[in-house]
Amino acid sequence: MASTTSFLAMIMACTLLASTTCHAARHLADTTPAAAPPAAAAVPGLPAVPTMPTLPPMPAVPKVPALTVPPMPTVPTVPQVTLPPIPAVPAVPKVTMPPMPAIVVPKVTMAPMPAVVVPKVTVPPMPAIPFVPKMTLPPMPSIPTVNVPMPFLAPPPST
Repeated sequence: MASTTSFLAMIMACTLLASTTCHAARHLADTTPAAAPPAAAAVPGLPAVPTMPTLPPMPAVPKVPALTVPPMPTVPTVPQVTLPPIPAVPAVPKVTMPPMPAIVVPKVTMAPMPAVVVPKVTVPPMPAIPFVPKMTLPPMPSIPTVNVPMPFLAPPPST
């Protein structure tokens, strides 16, 4: 069950990674009306944004003529064939088997198991762990700051 669940989770993850939102974005862009641009306040020192020129209308797509296809030929009928009957399976004759001989297991007497003697061993007591004195560490030296650029960071602003 766990392998089936992980297999389905892997398929879903691959589907999500392989899918794109291009179709949805294109559909949204085609069906959403364009919003009117907000009235921008004039900023001193910046020129006004020029307006976009109007484009000529799109030409009409020419109509494709209808195509006439010849009629589909009729499928020939397969003649009905009569098959001979299946022969009957021959009966297996009844065979009488001789009786199974009785198996006689001889009675065996085993020698008694000798007693196992485990010697008593005395373990010396565990020695006491010596006390570890508390030590104070010297202060950590300060690391000098060096102006080294860090990877993946934006460069400092130019002045």
